[in-house]
Amino acid sequence: MLLGEGYRSTEQALRELIDNAWDADASHVNVTLPAEMTGDPIIVEDDGCGMTEEELRSEYLKVASDRRSRKGEVSPRCKRPIKGRKGIGKFAGLMAANTMLVRTQAHGTRTELRVRKEDLFEPGQDLENIDLPLQTEPCQQGAHGTTIILRDLNQGLAFPSPERLRELLVLEYGREAGFTVRVNGEPLAVEDVPGESFVESVQLPGVGSVRLRFTIADGKKPLKLKHSGVAVRVDGKVVGKPAYFGLDEDEDIPSKLLKRIYGEVQADGLADDVTVDWGAFVENSTRFRMMQSWLKDQLKQKLQRVFSHEVSLAKARRQAELNRRLAGMPEHRRRLAQAAVERALSKFYGESEERKDTVINVMLDAFERDEYWIVVQAIEGARHAGVATFADALADFGLVDMALMAQQAQRRLEVLDRLDELIANPGTLERQMHQVIEHNLWLLGSEYAILASNRTLASIVEQWAGREFAGDRASRRPDLLLCEDVRMRHVVIEFKRPSHAINRDDENQAVKYCDDLRHTFDNLEILVVGGRRDASVDPRRNTEGLRVLSYSALVSAARTQLQWLVGQLASARNV
Repeated sequence: MLLGEGYRSTEQALRELIDNAWDADASHVNVTLPAEMTGDPIIVEDDGCGMTEEELRSEYLKVASDRRSRKGEVSPRCKRPIKGRKGIGKFAGLMAANTMLVRTQAHGTRTELRVRKEDLFEPGQDLENIDLPLQTEPCQQGAHGTTIILRDLNQGLAFPSPERLRELLVLEYGREAGFTVRVNGEPLAVEDVPGESFVESVQLPGVGSVRLRFTIADGKKPLKLKHSGVAVRVDGKVVGKPAYFGLDEDEDIPSKLLKRIYGEVQADGLADDVTVDWGAFVENSTRFRMMQSWLKDQLKQKLQRVFSHEVSLAKARRQAELNRRLAGMPEHRRRLAQAAVERALSKFYGESEERKDTVINVMLDAFERDEYWIVVQAIEGARHAGVATFADALADFGLVDMALMAQQAQRRLEVLDRLDELIANPGTLERQMHQVIEHNLWLLGSEYAILASNRTLASIVEQWAGREFAGDRASRRPDLLLCEDVRMRHVVIEFKRPSHAINRDDENQAVKYCDDLRHTFDNLEILVVGGRRDASVDPRRNTEGLRVLSYSALVSAARTQLQWLVGQLASARNV
């Protein structure tokens, strides 16, 4: 009873039963968990070598009998490293249930054993003299395997979670060839993690060989695996949960990068430093601390390299637009603005590209103003006044930097409030919305924030419209804005009144305008901005190169991004 209750959760106890199947050279294990609030049992079934009646009596029922001392360090058929060490894992089922039924078959005999807690609790009984019901019968000569059935589940414990059990088993068996585990009929689904992989080995005094394998996921999509981190495997068995070994407290490593690590370290020399339940290492083990220090250094070196590379790539993707914005600044601000952008890319590492663009655009807007000038002068004056003075000046700059970004973001939020009023006014016309958005292209989102218009583009639209909408058609002239970015991508924006619901005819007409202008511009797309889509328009039938946006959606998206930025800056300033 004491041995069966030494596990931290029902899922941990069930993992011990799967370990037994591994040791028995099973190829397939099926775990069936009951639905909540039912009386169904837990069933763990494997196709391993099974046990004869004699093996069950003399080995399985022998408490604290180390299988390794009897049969060696590896399994007989598959040559797997044996996981069972202390001979107590067989009792794990009694942690979750009051009755454990063992059905096993080997060499033409099926044997059934039943263990009940109530029999173990009878007063005056010596554990060695308890009569456990055991039955045998013939079976097919080639049949083999073991089934554990746990009935009368412990009502003081929550029902075992399939998700939690799968998470534990993936750590241990997700990459093992020739060993398939299914939970409620679904196999463990561990895919190779896309990203950069590393392998490092070392010989540590007192520990021996240590081998680290891990991957830093590429970050393009979230990992399906919940257990990021590095697991420690000793003698083929995972100890505790994956961990970050102190790097989660290292300010130089962004948490979102850290959570992209997936790997394990093999350290068989730490077998004597593992706790009894195999859930952790002895805290004051000097050998474990030595391994942990080496592991932390290896992880940090690789993470910093990936971090630096990805920040450089993020900057390179924005360099053309950054150069355009910097070109219009005085020299004394240009260098500082570029450094501020690099700091922002580092600080907001792991955030969406849209959010990073929001931060950078707000920052550059602030630099294009003159508020920084006094602080810049103070920094320049402090460069030769001693390290402490110079450091203080730079710190002051950082505070001003955040304050101005927050101030700029607040101004934009105020613009959104006024724009809401304009949208809600039924008398607002296309040209009024045109005027606002032309001078605040950030409203369209980070994807369009680098767009700009000029006199040349405006004259092209004017000439085309004057030719196409002359005479009686003058009253039907559309309100268009033509923009371009540094990559010579061109966007035509057609404005509708906020009170107008965009219908399919509007979309078709916008495409016609775009086709006409393609005679002048190759790379061209069109946005139609209005009140909303008409109810008769199916949004799934979008025309290629055409986007339909509502003013309300634009304002809502912009407000969400800016409020997030203000919150981030406030949090950073408090720290």
